[in-house]
Amino acid sequence: MAIPRKAGIPLSVMKVLDPRQLKPDSTESERIQTVLDETIVKLEITRLIPRITASLDRYARMLGPEITSSLLELQKLSMEIQQLITSPGDAKTMRAAEKCLKSSLRNILRLFLANPLLYHGLKFEVRVKESPADVLIKAFMEFRDFTLERLLTTPDEEREMIQFMKDISLQVEKNTEIISALQRELEGVIQTRDEEVSKKDKTIENLKTAMEDLAKNCKAEIRLIMKEGEKQKKEDEEASQEKCARLKEDIQRLGTQFNALVLEHRASELFLRKEKCKAEKGIEEWVQKYDTDMTEKQTTYDELQTAYNEEKEQLSVLMEKHAMLLQEYTLIEEERRILKEKEEEAAREEARRNKAATCIQAFWKGYLVRSIYKSVLKKGKGKGKGKK
Repeated sequence: MAIPRKAGIPLSVMKVLDPRQLKPDSTESERIQTVLDETIVKLEITRLIPRITASLDRYARMLGPEITSSLLELQKLSMEIQQLITSPGDAKTMRAAEKCLKSSLRNILRLFLANPLLYHGLKFEVRVKESPADVLIKAFMEFRDFTLERLLTTPDEEREMIQFMKDISLQVEKNTEIISALQRELEGVIQTRDEEVSKKDKTIENLKTAMEDLAKNCKAEIRLIMKEGEKQKKEDEEASQEKCARLKEDIQRLGTQFNALVLEHRASELFLRKEKCKAEKGIEEWVQKYDTDMTEKQTTYDELQTAYNEEKEQLSVLMEKHAMLLQEYTLIEEERRILKEKEEEAAREEARRNKAATCIQAFWKGYLVRSIYKSVLKKGKGKGKGKK
């Protein structure tokens, strides 16, 4: 879908402002774009490498043996360099270690670039916290957009861009004048508001003084209320003393009634004791009956226990057979896995050979084209000398 052209903005300026409309129109521009994109990919891979090496066991199956061994080598070299930095030694050994580290990193980047699907998968799989490397990648991407913009901008478009920027600056000046006028107007409004606020402050002070006078009057009223409260308190204390005397008389009367009730209920207590003796005899009879029932149930339980032991022995035999079958099944699964790994290794070897063959063919074609081009140039030079 085409982007609508804004009013007053030339089409060439729109192309410069919108990077999506910039397209490389020469081989050199495409090469520069390819180199910049490849550099961005290398920076992103380099940002992911520390996180991958920190949990290499998790990603070893996805990476494959070659990349895993290269990452282990890189980790080992980085640890050696850290040791050399902490304990400074010979400068030659430091330079040699740095050289090995750089070559190892180049080899890892080459392997990742050869397998772009693996890089994209790790990009979404590995979670990396924000770091200074992200700032570098963002700055390099901005540099790439700026370089493409400079490569793809014609002189006419650049002149139009300069004119457009001048028009914008004039518009900005007009806007600043309008803003200054509005600021002056705003200052007047603020001044009037401050005057209104000062008036309201004065009214608030007057209200505060009125409230202080009201508080003084309230204190006098509170003193009167306290005197009345003390008087009411004395009256309540006298009433409570009279009530306590009446309650003591009631307690004595209830005590005498309680003693009379105790004497009445002793006869009923004797009757209940006899009932208790009868109940204890009945309980002994029920206990004896329970013992006879339990002996019968114990014999049935012993019979069930013997049957259970026999079934348990049969179960142990079946479990031994199951363990033997499970061992045979694990052996069969292991053989299947080994066959599958061999097939995958053969497929990778075939793909590597095909890639090497395509590289050799491309190199040979390039060599033939260069040799033919050299012969054509030599013929052209010979004809030119003959005309002179």
